[in-house]
Amino acid sequence: MGLLESKAPADPLTLFRRWYREVQDAGAPQPDAVALATAGAEGPSVRMVLFKGIQDGSFLFYSNYDSRKGRDLAENNRAAFVFYWPATRHQVRVSGTVRRLDRKASLAYFRSRPRGAQLSALASRQSRAVPSRKVLERAVAKLAENYPGDVPLPPDWGGYALRPRWIEFWENREDRLHDRLRYMRKTGGAWRLERLAP
Repeated sequence: MGLLESKAPADPLTLFRRWYREVQDAGAPQPDAVALATAGAEGPSVRMVLFKGIQDGSFLFYSNYDSRKGRDLAENNRAAFVFYWPATRHQVRVSGTVRRLDRKASLAYFRSRPRGAQLSALASRQSRAVPSRKVLERAVAKLAENYPGDVPLPPDWGGYALRPRWIEFWENREDRLHDRLRYMRKTGGAWRLERLAP
């Protein structure tokens, strides 16, 4: 059928949720993996993070605040996501501004993670050079001894919310005449829809 303006919902998050369900139903591996692009004093950088849902119109993810991405976002809160799902022949690009979630929200998500992931977050100074994997493993083992019950939320770890300024939906078509629809946020929060040439 293709991606047509006449069939597109007024709210881009409705279309995003539909496509996300489709790729999950297709059994694609890790549909929540998303490329996050940031830029700071060290220049542009991109890496994969895990999408953790939509809240109040923003895309959520979690990370170490002292990592390269955390330092970039502290300096420049503009960022972009790219989801690419070959199984459903879709791509979604999101560009906007990022803010930190409050500690309560970060703690709630942290508590939902497996214990091993909690210990790893506490042990790892993300993006810093380490002498060996054994050093990390020993740090995790020591923390597991120190915290037999609840693992404390690391002070340098928590959630982010990316509020879109625009969202672009791309669908593969024959002869590279692909469909690209972009939703631009207007003043007041409503969305304007436009078609982009492939």
